[in-house]
Amino acid sequence: MKKINQLIFLSAFLLVIGGCDKNFVEINTNPFAITSIDPGLLFAGGQQLTNLGGWESESTVVQQFVDPYNLGATLGFNFNENIDGFQNSAWGQYTGTVKAFVNILHLLNGTTTKVNLQCMTRIWKASVFMNIVDTYGYVPYFKSGLAAIEGETDFFPPYDSDAAIYDDLYLEITDALSKLNPAGDYVSADLFYGAKAYIPVTSADVQVAQWKKLGNSLLLRLGMRYSKANPTKAASIVAEAFAGGVMTSNNDNTLVVYDGTLFTNGNNGGLINNNPRFYYAAEPFVNQLKSTSDPRSKYMIASFADPNAPLNDPNPNTNVATQFGLPVGIPNANLTVANGYRGPKGSGYNYSQTNVNVAASLTTPTFWVTYAQTSLLLAEAAHRGWITGGEAAAQTYYEAGIRADMNSYSLVIAKTKPTNTAVPILPSVSTAEQDAYLSQPAVAYNAGNALNLINTQYWIASFLNSPEAWANYRRTGFPALTRNTYNDALLANGGDGYVHRFTYPDAELPKNKLNYQAGVTAMGGTDDLVSRVFWDTK
Repeated sequence: MKKINQLIFLSAFLLVIGGCDKNFVEINTNPFAITSIDPGLLFAGGQQLTNLGGWESESTVVQQFVDPYNLGATLGFNFNENIDGFQNSAWGQYTGTVKAFVNILHLLNGTTTKVNLQCMTRIWKASVFMNIVDTYGYVPYFKSGLAAIEGETDFFPPYDSDAAIYDDLYLEITDALSKLNPAGDYVSADLFYGAKAYIPVTSADVQVAQWKKLGNSLLLRLGMRYSKANPTKAASIVAEAFAGGVMTSNNDNTLVVYDGTLFTNGNNGGLINNNPRFYYAAEPFVNQLKSTSDPRSKYMIASFADPNAPLNDPNPNTNVATQFGLPVGIPNANLTVANGYRGPKGSGYNYSQTNVNVAASLTTPTFWVTYAQTSLLLAEAAHRGWITGGEAAAQTYYEAGIRADMNSYSLVIAKTKPTNTAVPILPSVSTAEQDAYLSQPAVAYNAGNALNLINTQYWIASFLNSPEAWANYRRTGFPALTRNTYNDALLANGGDGYVHRFTYPDAELPKNKLNYQAGVTAMGGTDDLVSRVFWDTK
């Protein structure tokens, strides 16, 4: 009887299995699951997530921005303190941009129909890693982003040499540039030069032409990074980039625009939505604008009736002559009239802030690589003799870079949609204003002071791209900023009083301990703010 029961059970089981097997795939497939993804959309997402630094991070290091409140969480670079939360934005690209780009290259490996998308991904991935390396030094590179790909088991990527990474970035950019095909695939989702770019592009040949300009402009930037560490190598790469064809107008700018509803400028959100009374323009930056009556000032900085409610003031004071930057390294408790400062104003302090109606608006485009920056780098290259033309060419590039940056604010104005519609639309910088600015003794090109002039203008032109402002400041030492002496923490371990790198995120130690420790050892043995990346030589 037991055997009969077993046979009946087995027969019934087989019948059930057979019945299930008939529609097994259909029954066990989620009809709403995403089974494939357009790599072009992944690419657009990676572009959107590219790091643009932070006001309280790189912008504070280069003394364009100040938060004077040293209240624990806000105790950051204004006080030369190593606070983890202010140093992680570049590292965060590993889980966003890097992961997306590595996945795209994995999906397209071996294909011949999407070569341009592959090349664009490689070029922009190189740009992302330039930022990561410039921020931290040794970082995971050759094995990064691979853990989630099928067949990969290395969840703990090693830290690679910053110099070795830069060598590979050069190879990636140049090889990708050589393979871009104007007769190949068109990537409509491309946020920089695609169908929804600020200047829409609808054909592969035009898109490829734009990406070649971008790639060569990045190559120029990469080459200039070697100017102190290896001038011969710098000259070679710069000449190669120049010959390849770099950006030639503001129409070539690499940027993303926002609609103010679904997509907003996240960097600026904190200035408006957190505690606006915490945030001010730094004295060195304001003094630079003020001393030269810079016509860009009205877009960058303003004095609001109440520092804690800038959006309630639709028509703030933007007269550059009456702007005052907040001194660096001064705690809020000391900002009293009795101590010689301007003292309180409303809920904050009587100092200029970033203009939340224009440059710091939620709809301000994010700029990554611009014609203005590119032209100023060419000015330095010509001055150094790395490209043809000598000092005459250097002056031409210098003046073109300044004009281009001034003209770029026309786009900012056009794309800015103030929350308060009562905010007046500021006029663009006129040609007459540009001419007057360029004729000033403190601005006019002078070969004997060329490096200072060029790179001070680069500092201004990178106001909306703080990682680049910081990198170029470390590379050149210009403008000649007085060091923040709030404490002497940056003089330890051979430091010179300035922040030269960010420390690795605290979470990296428990997540990837052995490789983290190896990276720290390679960087000199201490994970601090004074160690230098390879191109930042003393």
